[in-house]
Amino acid sequence: MTKPPEKSKVVRKLRCAVYTRKSSEEGLEQEFNSLHAQREACEAYIASQRSEGWVLVRDQYDDGGISGGTLERPGLKRLLEDIEDGLVDVVVVYKIDRLSRSLADFAKLVEVFDRNAVTFVSVTQSFNTTTSMGRLTLNILLSFAQFEREVTAERIRDKVAASRKKGMWMGGVPPYGYRVENRKLVVDEEHAEHVRWIFGRFLEIGSCTELAREVAKRGIRTPRGNRIDKKYIYRMLNNRAYIGEAVHKGDSYPGEHDAIIDPEIWDRVHAILQESPRKRAARTRADTPALLKGLLFGPDGAAFSPTHTRKGDRLYRYYVSQTVLKHGAGSCPVGRVPAGDMEAAVIDQLRAVFRQPEIVAGTWKAARAHTDDISEADARVALQQLDPLWDELFPTEQARIVTLLVERVDIGTEGLNVRLRVDGLGGLAREMLAGDMGAAA
Repeated sequence: MTKPPEKSKVVRKLRCAVYTRKSSEEGLEQEFNSLHAQREACEAYIASQRSEGWVLVRDQYDDGGISGGTLERPGLKRLLEDIEDGLVDVVVVYKIDRLSRSLADFAKLVEVFDRNAVTFVSVTQSFNTTTSMGRLTLNILLSFAQFEREVTAERIRDKVAASRKKGMWMGGVPPYGYRVENRKLVVDEEHAEHVRWIFGRFLEIGSCTELAREVAKRGIRTPRGNRIDKKYIYRMLNNRAYIGEAVHKGDSYPGEHDAIIDPEIWDRVHAILQESPRKRAARTRADTPALLKGLLFGPDGAAFSPTHTRKGDRLYRYYVSQTVLKHGAGSCPVGRVPAGDMEAAVIDQLRAVFRQPEIVAGTWKAARAHTDDISEADARVALQQLDPLWDELFPTEQARIVTLLVERVDIGTEGLNVRLRVDGLGGLAREMLAGDMGAAA
């Protein structure tokens, strides 16, 4: 009696995707590079498993010049998308660290593999993730791969620190006023002159806010063409590269590059910066005292001019009528007034104006002539912000705002009459909403 023929064993077809990666771009332009070598070894391994039903998928998943410390890789993302779509059964790599050098990242990948019943195979390390032994081996290998990566990072940090202590330039965006040549900082004289002017001008006015406005008027911009604001200026004034030093983690070392700013100027600038904005404003107030210059007029229509006298170390400021200056005392019923009292009275009226609903409404209407993006509530908030901000502003900024808001101040025997510019109120509200009106600094 003959035996019945044995049933042929059905082999399940397994679709295999090869993933390759190289950390650096060096050599990728060659006709046969590292990615090709990895793929060739993986394809040979898949061919050796043909009897097990392994077949190579046509799509290629390659990442050249990308670190294994991140999952943000185009080739890897395409592979994961195809896995989620059920197009891959086995992922084949040359070495496990080609897929990831981070244990945490690889744990995320294994979750994707397990959820989609995908096996992971390393050609040179002979294991797969479907067995407990394979998982144990995998974690051990990844731990060493991550350890090697962290040790390499520590070596790089130590090298950078040692180089910075020697004053060497270690890359990044060069400070304004310098350019990089042969991995060294070199003074760019055209921009260096701007740096010297900014430091010198700050010594004169003591305000980054006002200085930023003057920089904008001069058309000075960053090398990338961006506007230089007060924060950028503040960083410039605190950048020790300008006195020829290199900084690493808060410590300064003599640099290999030439200085742009003299140490004496640097020390004077930082003596000013150590003061609070309020103190700096008070200290420089006498430099620009004529807050109402060109705005104050007497009962006869004649303009009042600022003047001052000194008694010892004290400065006494006044506004004097042009009529008195031309025809002598007594020619005008209001011939001379104390400047401080007059300016304080005008400022008090301005502050009261900011709280009046009808003024807020007028400001809103004026501002709407230029933009529809401002509401009456916005105008109210913007003007109310100026009241507590006023004492922080520098004299030049205060004078600018007064000129913007006040058209004319008439002084008579019975008091003051302040005539406002409604369009100026609208412009001021827009500045406040745009954040251009900052505290003096």
